[in-house]
Amino acid sequence: MEYGLQMYSVRDITKDDLPGAVAKVAQMGYKLIEFAGFFGHTAEEVNKMLSDNGVKVSGTHTGLGELLSDYEGTVAFHKAINNPIYIIPGHDLSTREKVDQFIEDVNRLQPMLKAEGIEMGFHNHSREFLPNEDGIIFYDELVSRTNLLLEIDTFWAYAAGKDPVALMEQYKDRLRFIHIKDGYRNGEGKPLGQGTAPVADVYRKAVELGIPMVVESETLTPDGLTEAKICYEYLKSQE
Repeated sequence: MEYGLQMYSVRDITKDDLPGAVAKVAQMGYKLIEFAGFFGHTAEEVNKMLSDNGVKVSGTHTGLGELLSDYEGTVAFHKAINNPIYIIPGHDLSTREKVDQFIEDVNRLQPMLKAEGIEMGFHNHSREFLPNEDGIIFYDELVSRTNLLLEIDTFWAYAAGKDPVALMEQYKDRLRFIHIKDGYRNGEGKPLGQGTAPVADVYRKAVELGIPMVVESETLTPDGLTEAKICYEYLKSQE
């Protein structure tokens, strides 16, 4: 099994030393890198980080705003690093107007990106499963009004009161990756194996569906690399 790491997990070091962070997580055994920002590094520098450590980019968490403000430059960068999927990590969807604008924007941009060889996806938190200010449950709008691929964050779905395994089955035809992570129902995150989220069941379902698993561990307790190592060891224990 090849596992990925969302680099937000080690944000305590990426901001100052992204090449070192990639090297350290690769040494742990992670094979897929999901970037959360590039901190001024060029595409050539990013490619060197990947090749030097025998890892590949599985996707990025990059906001919709970057496409809206600099479409050509953003696409050129992501093509240069061979990013297969541009994952929107969240967005202000607090009103009906904002939901409608988001859907209009992604429905226009998604086919443009696909023509460039890049898929487009969406990563959830808990709020997309809960009513917004206008009573809209955004996840329902997302799946019915767009063709975006899905990266289900299984912990945030759990924190919203959903069954993440059932969601994986329901949306398996659009599911490109999952975030496998742990924590408590109240939204407090923990490393894998240390919370109450159904991570073992999520793991088995991901294997059944053939969906790549990307770790995101958010609490930096005591630091990002320690959490990432705990999570990697948990995943290996499930094999």
